Amino acid sequence: MLKGFSKNPFFYFGVMCFVLFGALFFYSDSLAEPNYLKSSDIIFFNSFFKNTDNLANNDLFFSKNRELALETPDLRTIQDNSLYAVSTPTILTTQTLGDIFGGSDQSRKDVTNYTVQVGDRIKDLAERFGISENTIVWANGISRTADLKVGQNLTILPFSGVIHVVKNGDTLEQIAKMYSTKANPVKVEDIVADNGLDNPQNIFIGDTLTVRNATMPQKSAPSYTQIVLPNSSLIYPLLHFRITQGVHYFNAVDIQPFSGCGTPVYASAAGTVQRAVSNGRWNSGMGNHISILHSNGVVTYYGHLMKLFVNSGDQVGIGQEIGLVGGQPGMPGAGDSTGCHVHWDIKFARNPLTGRPVGAEFLNGNLVK
Repeated sequence: MLKGFSKNPFFYFGVMCFVLFGALFFYSDSLAEPNYLKSSDIIFFNSFFKNTDNLANNDLFFSKNRELALETPDLRTIQDNSLYAVSTPTILTTQTLGDIFGGSDQSRKDVTNYTVQVGDRIKDLAERFGISENTIVWANGISRTADLKVGQNLTILPFSGVIHVVKNGDTLEQIAKMYSTKANPVKVEDIVADNGLDNPQNIFIGDTLTVRNATMPQKSAPSYTQIVLPNSSLIYPLLHFRITQGVHYFNAVDIQPFSGCGTPVYASAAGTVQRAVSNGRWNSGMGNHISILHSNGVVTYYGHLMKLFVNSGDQVGIGQEIGLVGGQPGMPGAGDSTGCHVHWDIKFARNPLTGRPVGAEFLNGNLVK
């Protein structure tokens, strides 16, 4: 009878199938393991995975062998600061990786514009950003007991200190001496490094400098908006725009052209170009920017430009085209911008857009709505 089966070709086919299926069944768990991690191997220690109840719940990320697995099996582990298996960029970007693993070890270098949230207090913000309460008070011209309003913009320095606006005749040595005490001396080399200055003498009227470890002199903090100009003294740098952010850092307004990036930017008044920076990040991540000194001592500033048409030392007339709007992330010279707009700042005079609501639209110098 066995001899009869041995002559049947289906007999051998059946035996082979039985052996193959048995092997697959026996090794199925081990074959699944390379594509998944056990809960003890997971290194994504965010708020979800810190919860041991979540780690014990295999129903959330359920694999064939009843082990907890990551949603993206391609990203298995990190060894020696490199990915053992890398997911595609569309699944997990480098920015996302930075967020998951706590961000960069580098400290904050640029001035931050912070929008006040419900429940914020000066004391709490000082602890959160690792700076002194006085630093917030001095940078924003408020008192220590001030009640912060939701939506209010605050200038947050990257370290404890002050913001100094350069005036006519200022030198770094004088600035350092002004804010020094015996307990906290200010060093010129720190001012140079913190502000990305390529030359200690390369400062201009209206420049905003962050001064580390500074102590505000006993006299009251200086006023940066000393004069109020008539409306006819300055023109808006864009023909048709809307306000996208109110006054911040500390007399600037962000304005967005309706025609997008590449829109011409015009000089708000006649004057001398002090600084025309291309492909740079000088001055708190403003990217390409221009500052112009006017005859009345006022300085106007135009940040996040994609192209500059003037150079330092050039004389410009009111309404002269000086550059093109930039600011789109990834665009050369955008700095820390998040979209097409101009950071329009005015030093030693009131910004004429002060008090205008976000969203206000202007056309040819007139309020539309």
